[in-house]
Amino acid sequence: MDQLLSKNYLLSWIEKQQSLGKYVFSLEQVKKDFPGQSEEAIIFAVFRLTRKNRIVSIYKGFYLIVPPEYAARGILPPITFIDDLMSFIGKPYYVGLLSAAALHGAAHQQPQEFFVVTSTKQLTTRKKGIKINYFTKRTIPVNLVEKRKTESGYVNVSTAELTAADLVYYHNRIGGLNRVCTIINELAESISPKKINKDFIEGLSTTTIQRLGIIFEKYVNRPDLAQKLIEVSQSKKRKFYIQPFKAGGEKKGYEIDEKWKIILNTTIDIEE
Repeated sequence: MDQLLSKNYLLSWIEKQQSLGKYVFSLEQVKKDFPGQSEEAIIFAVFRLTRKNRIVSIYKGFYLIVPPEYAARGILPPITFIDDLMSFIGKPYYVGLLSAAALHGAAHQQPQEFFVVTSTKQLTTRKKGIKINYFTKRTIPVNLVEKRKTESGYVNVSTAELTAADLVYYHNRIGGLNRVCTIINELAESISPKKINKDFIEGLSTTTIQRLGIIFEKYVNRPDLAQKLIEVSQSKKRKFYIQPFKAGGEKKGYEIDEKWKIILNTTIDIEE
């Protein structure tokens, strides 16, 4: 233990990782690089650097290296380490919902939290003021996910089209339909009718298609997207049944849009 600590081997090792543009490491990686040190010594050395805010534990056995420019905050933005974290956990993922919308330029309401979609349940990550919310989707549609360059590498991000659909599907968990429509209004210019295709609707529930269609047509003035959505849905023999616009809301006493079979049970006021 004394040799590891007195000669700052671990600190030097971390600084080397940082010089190579690496911001993360695992405890197992340290053990492999210091085979002559006991596990107790390594854990104690890691603990000391954590106390000094030089590194931070973000997941059991997984650490972030905090560079000088982030020293005041004590942690890196999730976008810089989420790819490494999900690789360490061993789960497919993509940055989605409000976080993806912001990356696509819909930054009217910069999210205070970070949103990730993955294949199985994952506990929320909370550390030093950041919060990473994980949403579960049985199948990750890899053909609707794109790579985005970050300062530390690449991350998986939902396309603008998938982002819009996810916002609609999870609307009750991310602030409601009014917020969703406001974001999609900004996001719409990044959505291409060419990408509203059979692959796109394959993983969408019919109700999500109906709600997204009426948003395109009635609230964000993109009838071209709405028309393409209904054409592709018909080609795939998707049948629309009457559904409430706001999931879980009242159904009686409201106007029904006959084209999309949507009960207009909430008022939408898009924020400028």
